[in-house]
Amino acid sequence: MRGDGRRQPPVKKPQAVPGGKRVTLARALSKLGYCSRTQGEELVRAGRVTVGGRAIRDTESWVDLATAVIAVDGKRVVAEKPVYLMLNKPRGLVTTRHDPEGRATVFDCLQDVSHRHLSPVGRLDKASEGLLLFTNDTEFAQALLDPETHVSKTYHVQMDRLADDALLQAMMQGVTHDGEFLKATQATMLRAGERNSWVEIVLDEGKNRQIRRILEALGIECLRLLRVAIGNLALGDLEKGAVRPLTDAEVAGLRRQIAAAGTP
Repeated sequence: MRGDGRRQPPVKKPQAVPGGKRVTLARALSKLGYCSRTQGEELVRAGRVTVGGRAIRDTESWVDLATAVIAVDGKRVVAEKPVYLMLNKPRGLVTTRHDPEGRATVFDCLQDVSHRHLSPVGRLDKASEGLLLFTNDTEFAQALLDPETHVSKTYHVQMDRLADDALLQAMMQGVTHDGEFLKATQATMLRAGERNSWVEIVLDEGKNRQIRRILEALGIECLRLLRVAIGNLALGDLEKGAVRPLTDAEVAGLRRQIAAAGTP
């Protein structure tokens, strides 16, 4: 309220400049590859982040990436060179940096790689295997995970029975599990034994434990689950537990698939 009895006009937060480099402080830390946006917000609230030497605690503060001098715990944050890695995740590892139960994690496979600011792109649960990406490029990671981009993920799944056309159709038509509708984009037979079979399943969304939940709803046990491709990026013959950098062409290929989602 103003002194003359009239209401003070609301204070408007500064707006990002379209096409410019003004972003919130937490977002700036993410864009610089220092941490995720959520982690950045925690750092800002804790008073550990300064801009031009002044501590900032407001997570909605805007900064200009082109000019701002940002530091965390007194050490200046500068943009890191983007890193893109592929891991053939072994079964039995959890997809997290630190596990409170002390279990082995996917970061145990990155011992020969500087991974301070690397994060996994999505998750594979403990029992799942195969292609897992790591990067410090948070925008790239978020775009790959965004359901709107529909970048496909391809899995080879061993189940405890022989798959037939009716079962494959049921997976593509979809099921409801715990109140959530789940379906496969594609499901095709790979090979069959006497009592079990391997099926290739393609998803274009990434709901939690999606394939295992589809199979569970259909009364099927999942014996093995391997992710073999993300978009056109294939796991190939990378050995179990091995890590390699993506080539420039592979990164560009994934970017093209992300960009294609926005093309009418």
